[in-house]
Amino acid sequence: MIFGYWASSTPVLTTRINGYEIAPFAVLADADLEGTILKGADLHGVVLNKANLKNSMLADSDLSGANLTSADLSGADLSGADLSGAELFTANLEGANLKGANLRGANLRGANLRGALMSDSDMTNANMIGVDIYGAILTNAIMPDGKIHG
Repeated sequence: MIFGYWASSTPVLTTRINGYEIAPFAVLADADLEGTILKGADLHGVVLNKANLKNSMLADSDLSGANLTSADLSGADLSGADLSGAELFTANLEGANLKGANLRGANLRGANLRGALMSDSDMTNANMIGVDIYGAILTNAIMPDGKIHG
């Protein structure tokens, strides 16, 4: 692991996985991070469009404002993750665990959420146009209109 510093002089933990530097605001477009364990990682603002994150462990991670356009997150564990304001346009989240995830204001337009576990997730003000939620579990999830799904 490596320690890096941002303009604020606040130390930020960075690490290298499969040759990729993982840190907030990193550009990891098209990265192959399948099966990577990034539990609790600070990845806010990271660019992961078209990245392969199949079966990755991202539970409790901060992915707020991240760009995950067309990323493959199928089977990934995103339970408790902060995806507020994230760009998930056409992302593949089939079978992903999003239990308790914060998806407030996220753009999920055209995303595949088939069979995803979304219990207790918060999708307030999320863009859900064209989302495929066939077979998704939405128990106690807060939907874009602010209503709780029973």
